[in-house]
Amino acid sequence: MAVTKVKVRPLGEKVLVKRLEAEEKTAGGIVLPDTAKEKPKRGRVIEVGDGKLLDTGERTALQVKKNDEVLFTSYAGTEVKIGGEEFLIMDESDILAVIEG
Repeated sequence: MAVTKVKVRPLGEKVLVKRLEAEEKTAGGIVLPDTAKEKPKRGRVIEVGDGKLLDTGERTALQVKKNDEVLFTSYAGTEVKIGGEEFLIMDESDILAVIEG
């Protein structure tokens, strides 16, 4: 069976995010087992939608762009599996901040 690369384009003000890896150790140096790791609230924007559709028919530009590293709310988005990888599809409003630098 041939493997095909899937391209996902979120609609409207939706954003496709790849969650970054969970911390392996606590600040004190204790190694965490997989069951104790908290799901990270940090990720990288993989793809963005066209923007919110206004009543005038125009679209607003999104504040985030591809490859931005972002912080998002605990229960943000819907988890989806695409091509064997896990992603989140969320509203741009679920994103709290862009990490710069």
